[in-house]
Formats: sequence, structure tokens, C-alpha cells
Amino acid sequence: MRLPLAFHPKLLDALPGYRREQFVRDLTAGITVGVVALPLAMAFAIASGLKPEAGLFTAIVAGFLISLFGGSRVQIGGPAGAFIVIVYGIVERYGVANLIIATAMSGVMLFLLGMFRLGVLVRFIPVAVVIGFTNGIAVLIGLSQLKDIFGLQVDKVPADLFGMVTALWGAASSVNPMAVLVAGLSLAMILAWERMRIGWAQGAGLLARLALLPGTIVALVLAALSAYLLELPVETIESRFGGIPASLPEFALPSFDWSTVRFLLVPASTLAVLGAIESLLCARVADNFTRDRHDPNQELMAQGIANFVTPFLGGMPATGTIARTVTNIKSGATSPVSGIVHAATLLLIVLVAAPLAGSIPLACLSAILLYVAWNMGQWKEFAQLRNFRMPYRVTLLAVFTLTVVLDLTVAVEVGLVVACITFIYRISSLSRCERLTDAQHGELARAGDGVQAHRLYGALFFGAVKLVEDIALQLPRQALVLDLKNLIYVDSTGIDALLDLSRRCADSQVRLVVCGLAHQPREIAQRSGWLAMIPAHDQYPDLAGALASIDPSRQDT
Repeated sequence: MRLPLAFHPKLLDALPGYRREQFVRDLTAGITVGVVALPLAMAFAIASGLKPEAGLFTAIVAGFLISLFGGSRVQIGGPAGAFIVIVYGIVERYGVANLIIATAMSGVMLFLLGMFRLGVLVRFIPVAVVIGFTNGIAVLIGLSQLKDIFGLQVDKVPADLFGMVTALWGAASSVNPMAVLVAGLSLAMILAWERMRIGWAQGAGLLARLALLPGTIVALVLAALSAYLLELPVETIESRFGGIPASLPEFALPSFDWSTVRFLLVPASTLAVLGAIESLLCARVADNFTRDRHDPNQELMAQGIANFVTPFLGGMPATGTIARTVTNIKSGATSPVSGIVHAATLLLIVLVAAPLAGSIPLACLSAILLYVAWNMGQWKEFAQLRNFRMPYRVTLLAVFTLTVVLDLTVAVEVGLVVACITFIYRISSLSRCERLTDAQHGELARAGDGVQAHRLYGALFFGAVKLVEDIALQLPRQALVLDLKNLIYVDSTGIDALLDLSRRCADSQVRLVVCGLAHQPREIAQRSGWLAMIPAHDQYPDLAGALASIDPSRQDT
């Protein structure tokens, strides 16, 4: 039985017939992905200007809610690298209290998108825009980690590119060689371990089990042990944040000024749009691995619930995460139960091992984020730009540049405008008008010089009405025949142009004959009243009948 508003989580489909073997696989996958999520959750929170527990609480609460109510069987939700730049900007400009409000507002927007079944609209965003802002975010994430990688003494790094570069350059003299060493060795360990995992995964026994352990965890443990045992002079989670509380997240309402809420509409919309794109892209990737099909509207409603609840429990924005979802799938997950286990695993780690996290060097977490940023970007697309048309290149490069230099919101807006203009131009270029000649149709020759016939192709919309306007500028003396058989779409501007053409023909006492009108063009012609303006004896199903009606020799017979 389906719930109201078509609210039907995938978990309800997975539970009937759920077997013990499936639970074992989901349990193993959930524990594995929980371990993978641990360093990423903390790193994303710190890079966003928040405390590390904000990332952990997000992975726990949002991860649980997204798996419980989601529209995908195996998607893992939690904090994501794509949000870092946006969240950091909101925190810097409006403060943490207003980040909570903006995140909750984005949750409401996401839920409404899903409730009104608008999830399919996300697919209309051009791939050039998605690649452009994804690569731009990856660059900004990498730049934002330079402070901790080099151990620079900077109180606060600005969110904008030029301010960030200026602040980092001004603190260049405070480089901490030990932090550089820790970051370099951590990154080298991650790369080496990930390379070895590929070979180990093909084997069996201990090596096959080690292949399940991500390089980020290995680097994190080794860096924390080194910092603790050797008392390395590097900044750690404890030295900056005072450690991580070993307790459950507590519900708290922020103190905020209602007068600033109106300024949060754009940031909240950005969070909602980016969260929808990331989650549905992730769900599509999961579908390719599992040969299942997600419900985009249910997924958006789950994302909305998670983003509305999580910020009041000390969390940050959440969405579907591709790396953790793929890890979940490859670890044998079969249902949303694995995502619930992943959240429970992180909760257990927080309650038991939180004091140990205080020794984790921030340089190590920055190295992990540098690795994530590199994998997040689709850098090969830049090398392949020469294989695409100029509009695609301009859109991708414009969105990338604006994301890095100005702001993600501006970049997406400009990218969508450029993509829309390009689309309009391309569609209008595919629409054309062909004037039929006497050589093509003998009936025209017999009709005389006072008759013209035109055939329209494609879509007659606001970007292509010039085709009809040009016909109206050179009307024949006696009759005008319009063959609309190859017209597939007419919008309100197009039908307005046809109405104007009819009026001009009437004023000039030129007979207008229409043929081949069908499907959507015929429907809008009827609704607009244009078809009623044309006498029934001037409407024909095909061109032959229309031309025969104005052939003098046939009229005499």
C-alpha cells in the first residue's frame, strides 16, 4: 500500500523476502562504508569552516534518514565535497546560525521538488554546466587546503579566490616543514595503498580483506599515531577544536535574526540545486552498477527530510555521495539496510573512539581532501574540449572560471543562460522555410505568378518566427499556400506570428491555404482561434489537395 503523496521509500520494496544472507552482505558493506566515511566527514566539516563533529553528525543523521526514506537501494548520503565552497561562504558571511536556517530551507525546497514530481527537471541541466562547476569546486577545495598542508599561520582564510590567495601568500613565511612532511607522506600513502588495493582485490585471504580498507583510513591512523607518539609539532583536531565530543548529537534551535532570512534565499536555493544534482547523479551511477532504477522524486523527498532535520542536530548540508555509494556497492550491499548500518557504525565510532581522534593532524585531513578534490574533478574533459563545438567549450570554461573566480551561484546562472541561448540558437537553425518552385510542383506553374507555396520544417517558436515574418513581407497577389506537415511544434509566439500573417493576407485580399496541420501544431491552432479564421475550404490534409484547389484548370472542371 502506497503512502500519501506517492511517498514510497525503496526500503519498503527491499524488506519483503529479505533474507539472512542479504543482511550479512549489508552488514559488511555498511561497516566498510562507515569506516570510509569517517575521515571524509571530518575533513569536509573542517574545510567548510565547521567543527569536525558537524561532519560526523551529518553522516550519522542524514545518512540514516536518506537510507531510510530514499529512492535508491544502495545510495549513501552524507556531507560532500561539493558543498565545501558554498558552506564556507555562508558561514563566513552569515554565521553558523544562518547556515542552519539556509540548510533547513534547502531541505524544504528539495522535499517540494520531490513532492511535485519535479526530479526529472534536474536532468535538464547541461553536462557542460555540471562538469564546469564540479571542476571549479575541486580547484577551490584544493586551494583551501593549502593553509593546513603548509601549516600556515592564518587566522581566517577568505572564501573568495583573490582574498584566499592574498591571505595565503601573506603567511608564506610561516610554513611548517613538519606539516608539509605529514601531508606529503599521507598523500603518498593514500596513493600507494589505493594502487596496491587493485591487485589485492583479485586475490584471497588476508590481502583480499585488506583491499576493503581504504587508503584514507590507513593514512589517518598512521598520521595520528605518529603525531601522538612522536609529539610532532603540527596542529591537530584537539589543538584547534578541543577534540570531538563522545556523545549523541543534541537538538538545538539557533538564535537568528528574521531580517537576515530573506538574504538566505539564494544560498539555500544553491544548496538545494547542488544537492539535487549530486544526489540524482549519484543515484544514476548506482543504477549503472546494480541494474536497478531509482525513484528521483522519492530520493529528493528523502534528501529534503535529511537536510531539514540534520542542521538542528549539529550537522551540515548532505547529499548522495558517489565515492561512498560505489564503495557500498562493491562491498556487496543489496538494500538500504547497508546505509543504516553505515550510520550506526559511525555513531558507535563517535561514542567509543572519539577521544582518539584528537591526535589526527589537520595536515593529514587536508591531504585526504586534496586526494578527494583530484578524484572529484573530470580533468580529461579539458583535453577533449577540441572535440566539441564552440558553445559547449564556452559554457564549460565560463562556468569553471566563474566558479573559481567569483561564485558558484553566479557560475551556474551564467552557465544555464549560455546553455539556453545556445539551445535556442541550435533549434532555430534547425527550423527552416522552403519556398516551393514550379519545377517541383506543376500545379504552381498552372496557378500562375500570383501564387506562392512555402513549406515549414522544425519548430515554430519565439526563436524562429522570423521565418513567418519574412513570408508576410513578400505576399503574393492571389494565394499563399502553407505546407505545415513537417512542423513539429508551435509555441504562443509562433501562433501569434501565424495570426498576424492571416490578418495581413486578409488586408491584402490574398487567399491563405493551409495543409498538413496535425498533432501539437493543430491543437494550438484550434485553441488560439487561428484555425477558425481560415475557411474550411482552405484547409487540406496534404499539399496536393491544397495546390489542386488553386489550379484554374482543375477548378473549371
